[in-house]
Amino acid sequence: MTTATATQRNAPGLPPALGAAQAAMQSTEVQEMLRRLSAHGLGICMPHMHDEETGEFQLLPDQLMQVEAGLEVRFQPTAEVTKQAGRFLPVAWVWRDGTAIPSTVCEMVQDKDAPDDEAAAVKHKHPTRN
Repeated sequence: MTTATATQRNAPGLPPALGAAQAAMQSTEVQEMLRRLSAHGLGICMPHMHDEETGEFQLLPDQLMQVEAGLEVRFQPTAEVTKQAGRFLPVAWVWRDGTAIPSTVCEMVQDKDAPDDEAAAVKHKHPTRN
């Protein structure tokens, strides 16, 4: 599926800012940014959430952060997540107030099986293993 077919099929009904984000994926400038990001193992995301009753797309408010934990996604206050920075690995960022800040994080746990002489590896929190 190309971005053109995905955009043409999925863009109707999006809030204006999210529709603009979808349309931007067609621009030469954004395609070049994506090419350059890809060289670093990065991509482009569209920070969003959904209305709990209707499922409609919504902008992700500054005061909320998407949190993936136990193979589920939920939304938590940004201030709450940043107070527990050691628990979370940032996986998506947005540009706000002149700096990159996380918009999505994965909850992590320390690998208890790591040898003592090695730094304990972090693993994604999994519902049945952690």
